[in-house]
Amino acid sequence: MPSSAGLYVHIPFCASRCVYCGFYSTTSLSLRQRYVDALCREMRMLTFKPKISTIYLGGGTPSQLTHEELNRLFTYIYNVYDVAPDAEVTMECNPDDIHAGMFNGLPVNRVSMGAQTFSDARLRFLRRRHTAKEVDRAVDTLRHDGIGNISIDLMFGFPDETLDDWKRDVAHAISLRPEHVSAYGLMFEEGTPLYRMLEEGKVKEIDEELSLRMYSELVDTLGAAGYEHYEISNFARFDGERVSKWRSRHNSSYWHDIPYIGIGAGAHSYYQATRHWNPDNIIMYMDAIEHGRLPYEEEEIDSDTHYDDIVMTALRTREGICLDRLDSSHRAFLLANAKAFVDSGLLALENGHLRLTSEGINVSNRIMSDLMDV
Repeated sequence: MPSSAGLYVHIPFCASRCVYCGFYSTTSLSLRQRYVDALCREMRMLTFKPKISTIYLGGGTPSQLTHEELNRLFTYIYNVYDVAPDAEVTMECNPDDIHAGMFNGLPVNRVSMGAQTFSDARLRFLRRRHTAKEVDRAVDTLRHDGIGNISIDLMFGFPDETLDDWKRDVAHAISLRPEHVSAYGLMFEEGTPLYRMLEEGKVKEIDEELSLRMYSELVDTLGAAGYEHYEISNFARFDGERVSKWRSRHNSSYWHDIPYIGIGAGAHSYYQATRHWNPDNIIMYMDAIEHGRLPYEEEEIDSDTHYDDIVMTALRTREGICLDRLDSSHRAFLLANAKAFVDSGLLALENGHLRLTSEGINVSNRIMSDLMDV
């Protein structure tokens, strides 16, 4: 097992109830303080204490926490864990939460912003508080404050969105020169307000052909602008190196089988051949921690499950699956099931790695399903 791990801290707060994610809309002082208390207690209670190479505050809006609350949280992290001096420390932020000096005294060196789109109409559809102009202002503020690693999230496939609309969003993102871009198709997930709107016929999904054209436009345009397409949905700016130094180190740990600890309601962990997950319900989570009980459920990861995990994660990356990571039986199984995809040009077998081709990315879910040992 690697000697270092990532730390993921889930902050399930939003300033308003987003139709896309449906996170908690309340950010009352008493709830925030109680939640930070629970996060700190959970860190103390967990026995796995590896060296930490990445820290990620996200899955919600950590920027809804006050500077005092964030300082307390980071102080606890650095007291409980041995954090590497060069650790990548990322915090997710709403663009309208960003203000001058907000990271003073905090170890944050990377900011991930959910811009989503540069159309105010589409932002209103998502019920996001920020405007397109506030994204530009936020980037300027971060640069002025010395944040040299900014990631921007984009979303495509809105109802009635055209290819030209999407081209303008991508061009606007490039004009801001972020070090990193993540882009995802709009998903209609059960239990979210957006899914209910779909069921009620208030919105309609775009057709698959248009969605594929939008994705192709994204890949081609960012590539031409000097971004490395290092994972299906993620792009990192090249600054003259062979492999971009701006790849998300934390997210890469998920794709490359590096252990990580998840803290907070709904957080997942993976270490010591087990997978843990806390309950999504924030009150249930806090009640358990306050009574001295770790509320997670646990799953032992056998060799077949581990193989399937590698297929689902490593195959998403530019390098693909390293065959040396597999035992002989799973390597033989993978190669036998991959042969038809290699022959058809959807997979490539090069330098001991099996990876998706550009054509294979469009049918990646089917390929992964066929390669898994389920």
